[in-house]
Amino acid sequence: MRVLFMGTPDFAAVSLRALTEAGHDICGVFTQPDRPKNRGHKLAASPVKEYALSRGQTVYQPPTLRDADALDSIRNLSPELIVVAAYGKILPEAVLQIPLYGCINVHSSLLPAYRGAAPINWAILNGDTRTGVTIMHMAKELDAGDIILQRATDIGEQEDALSLTNRLAALGAEALLQAVSAIAAGTAPRFAQDPERVTYAPMLSKELSPVDWNRPAKAIQCQIRGLYPWPCATTDAVGGEPLKLFASEATGEATDSAPGTVTDAGKSGIGVACGDGTILRITELQAQGKKRMSAASYLLGHPIEVG
Repeated sequence: MRVLFMGTPDFAAVSLRALTEAGHDICGVFTQPDRPKNRGHKLAASPVKEYALSRGQTVYQPPTLRDADALDSIRNLSPELIVVAAYGKILPEAVLQIPLYGCINVHSSLLPAYRGAAPINWAILNGDTRTGVTIMHMAKELDAGDIILQRATDIGEQEDALSLTNRLAALGAEALLQAVSAIAAGTAPRFAQDPERVTYAPMLSKELSPVDWNRPAKAIQCQIRGLYPWPCATTDAVGGEPLKLFASEATGEATDSAPGTVTDAGKSGIGVACGDGTILRITELQAQGKKRMSAASYLLGHPIEVG
């Protein structure tokens, strides 16, 4: 099938690779403009652009899809199907009407749950134990189109948003190939989403980062997992030094200490009392200006007094 692909991050590049290796005719690849990256602020290509160029595919990086030039480019490519995966731009209705078979999206949740920008993160932040991917027909309203198929998977107790993203990228690519084959064969189903079950996954911000130790230990652990690798959960060490928290363990151990109190500090990590009367043990962290390290390594240079 003649496919126009739209996507930007690593999650999307996995789907583009799957379509390419399956032999589909990738008539063009749309991705976000190059962005400044790291401390040097040099412009960097998206993972989708890097893969597309490595396969000799033509890349387009319009700042918007709402002008005549972008629309003409898409029409001139004559795609039979547009596939979107984490593109980062909303497709205007004029684009949705161009392909013969319409536009489909690889969304990293079991719709109608978690429509929006950060479904993987919010599934973890909310303590969900199961999530998945949805291949859907795109509609004018965000993530509201009819469902073609879904694939579910359990969320590991220690799994963070980055590792879950990588798993869902692979699961989404597999589901995408099945959906495209069904569309080509004229056998793809359409299931309307239940409006009563709609939930949303808004964009992340640093306002979500500070840990409130009055919350239960498992909720804080979900915060640490769900905000990795960005913006990361944060707290202040003794003396006010800001720390990013990368990994932790909800031990279930009971404590009478006030929330936020250090209950133990040693080779197994830094235990902190939480609002439900149990201990959360921090096992990996990063001090300002330092590299990520184990809590035990951090303690060697920054001893913390229990209590």
